[in-house]
Amino acid sequence: MRNEQLIDLSSSSEQQVKQHVLNNIRQGVYADKALPSYRQMASMMRVSRQTVMSVYQSLVDEGVIYCQQKKGYFAKQSGDSTPLPSQYATQRAPSPAVQQQFWQQRFNTQHREHEKAYKPLNWRNYPYPFIGHRPAPSMFPFTQWRECERLAQKSGIARDWNSESIDTDDTQLIKQLQTQVLAKRGIHASNDEILLTIGNQNSLYLLANLLLSPNTTIGMEEPGYISARTIFAQHFAKLEPLALDTQGIALSPTLSQCDYIYTMPDNQIPTNITMTAKRKEALLEAAEQRDFVLIEDDHQSELNHLGHSANLKSLDKHGRVIYLGSLSKTLAPAMQMGYIVASKHVICELKKIRRMMYRHPSATSQRTCALFLSMGYYDNYLKKLRNSDKQKWSEMRRAIEQYLPYTVDYETIGGRSFWLRLPDHLDCSTLTSQAEKLGILVEPGDAYFSSQNPQSSRYIRLSYSAIDLEDIASGIQKLAKLIQSL
Repeated sequence: MRNEQLIDLSSSSEQQVKQHVLNNIRQGVYADKALPSYRQMASMMRVSRQTVMSVYQSLVDEGVIYCQQKKGYFAKQSGDSTPLPSQYATQRAPSPAVQQQFWQQRFNTQHREHEKAYKPLNWRNYPYPFIGHRPAPSMFPFTQWRECERLAQKSGIARDWNSESIDTDDTQLIKQLQTQVLAKRGIHASNDEILLTIGNQNSLYLLANLLLSPNTTIGMEEPGYISARTIFAQHFAKLEPLALDTQGIALSPTLSQCDYIYTMPDNQIPTNITMTAKRKEALLEAAEQRDFVLIEDDHQSELNHLGHSANLKSLDKHGRVIYLGSLSKTLAPAMQMGYIVASKHVICELKKIRRMMYRHPSATSQRTCALFLSMGYYDNYLKKLRNSDKQKWSEMRRAIEQYLPYTVDYETIGGRSFWLRLPDHLDCSTLTSQAEKLGILVEPGDAYFSSQNPQSSRYIRLSYSAIDLEDIASGIQKLAKLIQSL
């Protein structure tokens, strides 16, 4: 395969050929092979053979190349007895260490301070992966999804998404969210109060861009969702840790210091605490009295196999709740689709920010999701997932009660994981590294705490979405034996 370079067309033919040869020599193209023959180079550069002969002779005279009888022309290398002239020497790329130093000093590394989640790339090779992950691919209804993809690309529908819609979301998907998803949660929103995003984290980024600055304070559940804390920290807002009790966020004086409070009221990550109805009402009342806004992240509630409680957004009478939902946690990992429900004034401003990023999510993906919802496939899939989760949750709970009862701080119902406290003499980092050697993957609890919390190393999180049902009990038993031995 020939190596072509951009050529200065204003130069003469000889200059063009010479420039081309020298560039290739500098880049090491001819380090282990001969230069193209007169005929090959003339054809490549669309010049005469006489021009190529003249260039090659000129480079021989300058000591850049040399001729071997019956073998062709070769570029001189640094080890040759008569080395290549310095002005034509091969340009070597900086070492990896030099390149790393060059770029590291230019990076904003704020995102690294809180990103501690542990999940090896080869986690599938471990026999006991107690880590959070998407549902098994075998559970996904690929046949129905492909049907919806095919329908989404029919000529009549294609005309809709093939037009330039600027920042307009698919009205069919908005309608399905209103009727098939939000209505079941007691949330009623008009079209201009819903914005589609490419997933939960993207929703958080958009909100952070709009609302946060170094002059704002956002309250975060402690312990809390890693990605949210990381994203908010990137926007240099002050993060205020908020204590949790068995009913959810504690109603402390600290709430008055916050401009915004981010919360997962249902099956909170990582503790699985579900905020009580009484606490939700009190938190909404506090938001009105103390003048702060609530950001309600509800991106996993559909997977709660024990049912769904009233959302903060459904109880909101004063428009102080921004609601985040997602279809990505249940659909295929590559199908990133989330949404924000808020005042139309908030949605209008978020659209302006989204427009600078990607205008709107893929039109074909939006329509496919709309069809998947409207044809009942989504509800059927959720039922299948909930049944699977119920079996795994019950098996996990039974195994923990049998082998690790002393690690349970308080009883939590539902959720896709268990939050456990280790004995005082043991920290999560030690346990995590030792467990991995036995093929057991657990999530260290310190990833979910802010850095100043002294209790952060006393917790671990065990999820069951990635492990097979029949492996749960033996995995918990092995983990219990390890804890007792440390």
